Amino acid sequence: MGTSTARAFWVRTPGVGEIRDEPLPERGSDDVEVRTLYSGVSRGTETLVFRGEVPPGQYARMRAPFQAGEFPAPVKYGYLSVGVIEAGPDVGTTVFALHPHQTRYVVPRSAVVEVPPGVDPKRAVLAGTVETAVNALWDTPPLVGDRITVIGAGMVGCGVAAVLAKIPGADVELVDVDEAKREVARKLDVRFATPADARTGRDLVYHASAAEAGLRTALDVVRDEGTITELSWYGDREVSLGLGGVFHSGRITIRSSQVGRVAPARRDSRTYGDRLRTALDLLKDPVFDALLDGESPFGELPAVLPRIAAGDLPMCHVITYADQ
Repeated sequence: MGTSTARAFWVRTPGVGEIRDEPLPERGSDDVEVRTLYSGVSRGTETLVFRGEVPPGQYARMRAPFQAGEFPAPVKYGYLSVGVIEAGPDVGTTVFALHPHQTRYVVPRSAVVEVPPGVDPKRAVLAGTVETAVNALWDTPPLVGDRITVIGAGMVGCGVAAVLAKIPGADVELVDVDEAKREVARKLDVRFATPADARTGRDLVYHASAAEAGLRTALDVVRDEGTITELSWYGDREVSLGLGGVFHSGRITIRSSQVGRVAPARRDSRTYGDRLRTALDLLKDPVFDALLDGESPFGELPAVLPRIAAGDLPMCHVITYADQ
């Protein structure tokens, strides 16, 4: 049996969160009620939302599927949720949904995707991150034996590196200013380097550091006629990049990749659901546990999110709901 109320996390004002009680909508015949097991905090976009740094011109584009409220605040935002269907079709099924942090929610059955057997439900909160990586590789497909650099060893960068490590013969280097990320790279079975030690002559560079210096490093390490794929989202920050020198003479390509739309190369043959199911299937590999960065109970989320926004918890922090 379902219940009529839930507890949800809201950004009350930029930088300040709170938990609110709210009623659940009446469930229709094609809806499911999900009891949340875990949710994940996106280290990039979600912390920008928490700090109130979404540019006004991007309010419509940056809406999450089940967002409530409006930017900059108050707003209920998030999109990495795993739970169990407790009412409606397919009761008992563990599912992933692009839903904010909330103890229970009612959504259409079509809005949730079954977590495949063999995928740890806690690991499944990474589905949105790995989906971003899948889309990036559809935007800029690697070839067998490519020399590839990923700059930025956060959630997205590590997700991209983990998928690239499966490409036969690929030489994958993960670059970050934080030496502590060397251990994460080891777990992902890729090489680690600081910007000063990064290898040059790279065929492809995926940039995910959300830092101007990281994008400059990408220009330093890519080969002539190579491609830089920009995965970072800078919010309302401006980025200055020198495009003289090697950029033109080397015929370097810089392209963006954004998960809000299926990559053009697959848009005619894959749906959003197909892409998400691909990501969930990849998560059968426990190597992705390297992207998880501890856990906290849901009731502590208002205190935890400021720490994540400050960079104290740089990977995917898991929110647990066992006692909610």
